Amino acid sequence: MSDENSRECQHSEGFLVLSRRSALLAGASVVPTAPFVRSAKAQDAVSPLALPVSAEHSLTVRTNINGGAFEINLDARTSLLDMLREHLGLAGSKKGCDHGQCGACTVHVDGRRVASCLTLAAKVEGREVTTIEGLSDGDRLHPMQQAFIDHDALQCGYCTPGQIMAAVACVHEGNATSSERIREYMSGNICRCGAYVGIVAAIQDAAERMERG
Repeated sequence: MSDENSRECQHSEGFLVLSRRSALLAGASVVPTAPFVRSAKAQDAVSPLALPVSAEHSLTVRTNINGGAFEINLDARTSLLDMLREHLGLAGSKKGCDHGQCGACTVHVDGRRVASCLTLAAKVEGREVTTIEGLSDGDRLHPMQQAFIDHDALQCGYCTPGQIMAAVACVHEGNATSSERIREYMSGNICRCGAYVGIVAAIQDAAERMERG
């Protein structure tokens, strides 16, 4: 075996020693952003993906996201999902179908779950928005995040932030009382890997922890 092939084998072996639980822990938790005020003038520096705003369609949105006050200048046609990802760098909410059919972009607005891809950013003026980045308490995971890890309720992880946000809402809405009811009220969130058994188990587990705490 050549030295190059040997190095490649060693590199591959290095990945194999990573446990599944460690990988899930890294994927299911996102470090929350610290509260701060973002001015309209500073928004262009947040993300290189932020698009220029024409004066004709300009809109200033003032909202609270994950406990921090934001003021940001946007094109009035910008979706909440694009505002979060492209203007504020909060990439935990995923763009899946962009048609409100997969649930990967689920966030909470005033405590209620919404498909952020179908919600105009202008609609969150003066409202409270919570994303996956704001769900944990510092280094302490939310019970739902921990339950998804404990029950291996994910595979590729792409839909997981939306699944977790919808699952938290499902519990708060009082719809986590049975596996059948959980499946019904989580039906708007698609897992293309098919991890539904683990997702239902995680929600049932987290619901008990959330009730106790």
